[in-house]
Amino acid sequence: MKQLTVLLLALFTAAACDLNTGTEPGDTTTPNTTAVSYTAVGASDAIGYGSSVTCLPFAECPEGVGYVQLVTKRLKADGKSVSFLNLGIPGAVLGPETQSIGNQIGRDIYTNFVDNEMPFVAKNATLVTIFAGGNDANTLGAAIEAGLAGPDPAAWQAARVARFGSDLRTLVAGIRSRAPSARLVVLNLPNLAALPYASTYSVTKKRVLQSLSVELSAKANSLRETDGALIVDLMCDSAFYNPGAYSSDGFHPNDVGYAHLADVVYGPASTGVASPPRSSCPVMTMF
Repeated sequence: MKQLTVLLLALFTAAACDLNTGTEPGDTTTPNTTAVSYTAVGASDAIGYGSSVTCLPFAECPEGVGYVQLVTKRLKADGKSVSFLNLGIPGAVLGPETQSIGNQIGRDIYTNFVDNEMPFVAKNATLVTIFAGGNDANTLGAAIEAGLAGPDPAAWQAARVARFGSDLRTLVAGIRSRAPSARLVVLNLPNLAALPYASTYSVTKKRVLQSLSVELSAKANSLRETDGALIVDLMCDSAFYNPGAYSSDGFHPNDVGYAHLADVVYGPASTGVASPPRSSCPVMTMF
């Protein structure tokens, strides 16, 4: 997977001029309410990794059963004319700092959203989804466990969370600059410590992962007030803690999980309306 990601990233970067110059498909001076230009910003979630049909990065993949592919199909079923650009890169984290931290502990993180996805959001995008933080929380948790946080892990974590929030604002500002009219749908994180892959972790490790999940989600939630983003609240969604929604690795959703993700993303994506994320729920303090 890593070698494939590097190869495809190189090919994608070489073709970047096609995304950044000239008149892009769908550019028009007359608004078209039936046309949707959808760009997905994400990591392995965007290619449906863990589902029965894993798509290649950057491919439209109409046969895919990941949530971005299912949302695209539903928009088309509603009579919309949909152009779709999938920028999801497996293993990607939000920003360069977390990428560097991950590489210091041998996680081989090749890309980040800010440097490698944001510059290629379609200029005519009317819909952009962002799912960030899962790889970041796992990377930062592993760095703390490896002793990279030094003598004051709490202060180190607080600084990294603050940087995550800053990188999110940078990402959104870049998207707004490229696609000013885009509807922005942002997914926060579930409590990763409560997912199947973390079931064998020590209580101490679960508490670190829980705090990272809650704090990074709070940064995502803040985009509702600061940037008008529509927030999909996975943190307090009880259905997202069903073990049957996950693939064999316990981290990536399976077909059931991706179908649920499509359900909760489609509403805001299609209507522009989303309930505010909850500020608290029992799952935030499970450990």
